[in-house]
Amino acid sequence: MLLITCPHCGPRDEIEFSYGGEAHIARPVGSETMTDAQWADYLFMRKNPKGVHFERWYHARGCRRWLNVARHTVTHEILAVYRMGEQPPASLKS
Repeated sequence: MLLITCPHCGPRDEIEFSYGGEAHIARPVGSETMTDAQWADYLFMRKNPKGVHFERWYHARGCRRWLNVARHTVTHEILAVYRMGEQPPASLKS
């Protein structure tokens, strides 16, 4: 089980959270002019790295806020937790 440190509530068990997918994905500008293939690419194509991955998690059984988590996909180690709207720590960016 993962131990996620909510920036608002402190350390909590993974069971309190819901996974929300990859973090830091912005809606494309001019999306109304995109082709169906481009729109499908935006909606469904996500990174699947072996290593550090930036994810969104929702604290469903706590403060009910979204947060970002940097997690290593092989070891499941939580490397950083930071608030929505913030950038990941510079040391983790590739």
